[in-house]
Amino acid sequence: MKTNDEIISDLKGLVNILNDGKEGYQSSAEATDSVELKAVFEKIALERAAYATELKAHIKVHGGDSDNDSGGLLGAVHRTWIDIKQAVSGNDNKAILDSIVTGEKAALEKYDADIADYTDHADHLALLKKQRDGIQNDLNQIQALLIQYA
Repeated sequence: MKTNDEIISDLKGLVNILNDGKEGYQSSAEATDSVELKAVFEKIALERAAYATELKAHIKVHGGDSDNDSGGLLGAVHRTWIDIKQAVSGNDNKAILDSIVTGEKAALEKYDADIADYTDHADHLALLKKQRDGIQNDLNQIQALLIQYA
């Protein structure tokens, strides 16, 4: 069983991932020329910010501190890669959507791992499952858009 400090560390990792996602969606909204995609990306960016706020409050209740409003190092590297890819591809909507799918799948993997680790922590599980379901729904929407923009 994980200690409270280990759980808080894991939850902070999720905050970083959510902030990475928020920043990635904001960058994608700025990069696309599609009004439809811009609206979707902006909505999901706000959702990721709300998820991060929820997790930060949850961390605080459990004795931790997570004032980070930006993503982690790996997220910064991924955003740089997205920026390069967008520059090379001329901000091609399909390339943007492909990059988002990759990021969302990585986020789901982290959520799934943490959910599997917290089977005996109902308070963590409820929040993580709710957020994971939201990310899965967003991934489904992005994959549908990917077919449309293929």
